[in-house]
Amino acid sequence: MSDLHVGYAENWALVRQLRPSSDEDWLLVAGDVAERPSDLEAVLGMLAGRFAKVVWVPGNHELWCRRNDPVQLRGEQRYRFLVDLCRTLGVVTPEDEYPIFEGEDGPVRIVPLFLLYDYTFRPDGTTAAQALAAAYASGVVCSDEFFLDPEPYAGRAAWCAERVRLTERRLAALDDTPMILVNHFPLVRQPTDVLRYPVFAQWCGTVRTADWHRRFPVRAVVYGHLHIPRRDLFDGVPFEEVSLGYPREWQVRGLPHGLLRDVLAPHPARTP
Repeated sequence: MSDLHVGYAENWALVRQLRPSSDEDWLLVAGDVAERPSDLEAVLGMLAGRFAKVVWVPGNHELWCRRNDPVQLRGEQRYRFLVDLCRTLGVVTPEDEYPIFEGEDGPVRIVPLFLLYDYTFRPDGTTAAQALAAAYASGVVCSDEFFLDPEPYAGRAAWCAERVRLTERRLAALDDTPMILVNHFPLVRQPTDVLRYPVFAQWCGTVRTADWHRRFPVRAVVYGHLHIPRRDLFDGVPFEEVSLGYPREWQVRGLPHGLLRDVLAPHPARTP
């Protein structure tokens, strides 16, 4: 699951009801749990006490730093602070060894990712500067531009490039055990085609990861961020968007897949 946004009371009420279906269940949390570290700690601490193992990756909201946030850390320092917080709870992060889940069909490696975005999901023939200018002109601008500081990197695109480089090197060194990739942002661009405001796609991922599900032994990809829960097949690989989203969204659409998605269970998926 992802995008719990427990700053909303309605979402917190749902999250408090979460229970595993067995003592062996692992929980994959694909980011945007909360904006304040204290809320992230409360949620992950509760879930870590219920599930056999919890795996977390940061969303963009966890990396925000507002003026009223008691933790005034930004950029890489904030990310490292959250990693250390998770480790005190026994929660797996992108900086830890990738754990092996022993499933009914054999072992599966769980790979939490932190990759960010680099404004490459933009209209063809435009530069990053042109795409960003168009977003400002339309009034559809991601709040990351104001609250997500990339310090010490020159920008979020530079931070993304470094994260992709480091992660790609780790993946290339692994054996051929099937893996589940867990990232907050989609690893391919196609899911952003259904956004109500296409200009927002530039804050949703990077083209650098477009072939990872083909290059590596990927069994499934789990992501969030779009607040459009769905299942797709790309090159035969299931891609699971597992967002809860804001109350104004899920209270209208309901929870068609439930609050938790079983990513190893066989299920029908659309091939776009």
